[in-house]
Amino acid sequence: MPKVSKKSHQLPLSPIRKLSGHAEVTKSKGIKVLHLNIGQPDMAAPRIALDAVENHTLELLPYGPTQGSLSFRSKLCSYYSTYGIHILPEEIMITTGASEAFSLCMNVIFDVKDEIIVPEPFYANYNGFAAVSNVSVIPVVSHFHHQFKLPSISEIKTKITPKTRAILICNPSNPTGYVYSKHEIEQLGNLAVEHDIFLLVDEVYREFIFGDKTHYSVLANPDWKAHAVMIDSVSKRYSLCGARIGCIVSRNREFMNALIKYGDLRLSPPTLAQIAAEAALDTPEQYIQEAVAEYAKRKDTLIHAMEKIPGVQISRPVGAFFCIAKLPVTNAEDFCRFLLTDFEYQGETVMLAPACGFYATPGQGVDEVRVSLTLNSRTLGRAAVIIQKALWAYQN
Repeated sequence: MPKVSKKSHQLPLSPIRKLSGHAEVTKSKGIKVLHLNIGQPDMAAPRIALDAVENHTLELLPYGPTQGSLSFRSKLCSYYSTYGIHILPEEIMITTGASEAFSLCMNVIFDVKDEIIVPEPFYANYNGFAAVSNVSVIPVVSHFHHQFKLPSISEIKTKITPKTRAILICNPSNPTGYVYSKHEIEQLGNLAVEHDIFLLVDEVYREFIFGDKTHYSVLANPDWKAHAVMIDSVSKRYSLCGARIGCIVSRNREFMNALIKYGDLRLSPPTLAQIAAEAALDTPEQYIQEAVAEYAKRKDTLIHAMEKIPGVQISRPVGAFFCIAKLPVTNAEDFCRFLLTDFEYQGETVMLAPACGFYATPGQGVDEVRVSLTLNSRTLGRAAVIIQKALWAYQN
């Protein structure tokens, strides 16, 4: 029998979806699974975006420009300008979701065995994108008890080698909810300039910040124009995950020209999805404001409920819609599996994402899970009750 590639065997499983098979079996038994493992917003997408697709006047779906439609890119420029980010349409590449954006960036920036420095825990698929491109992830540990703040610049500097081509962060962070300060971004930007490497920032959750803290974009400082690359997406902002529309933004002309070569290979991003995403940019600001307020309410509900569970510690996210919970178990992944295969309470159970998959350092996060806030407060409260009862059953 022909063999598949070695890298296929080495590609890590997603901690977000790896237990999905167990969840499907559980559902087939009539047990309801509360999905706290995945960041799928439950809020309705803006009607204006869905109507734009429903009412389109296209008679066929032609190939579009490699970089995405000019009207969409121009509209994105106006959107970013409201955040003090001034860019041109040619400095944007529309992609098939943020996932393709990362894959394209990996191809443009890295050669085989080059290195990327990433504070961990980090979005688990970064590991996968790097593995596919034969890039080495060099982790720097952010600590639970420090609310996952940026490790010291001196510590990050110790990780820089002749193979280092980029530093990658997610701001606000998936999976921790940490929001990097302007000072922290400036430290990283200046470090990138000093060592002539890229600073790649995933800003998908830009609007989702609780309280008075503000978001500082990697594109805010024009002095970093040769080094700064921003990834964005409409998935979470407008509940358009299935549209698969993201983008790459950079003022580095050489980088963008190389990006177009790789973009040409996949021809163009999806036409109807761009129509929806472009229309979504006309959504009233109230839509985002109400979403952020709802997530803040859910965050408070979950933290209050989880802190009542003996032995459980939970982070206090400032942004995005995730948090990390530290459980009184030695193997959180085994407990997550137990929830799906051996436990139910009043016909329900919970699916969580084991956090060890959000780390690159072996042994980190083994007693942690990532919890999504994408279910309403009442359901989150019920999930906390199920987790508490499941922990008692698991330990006894």
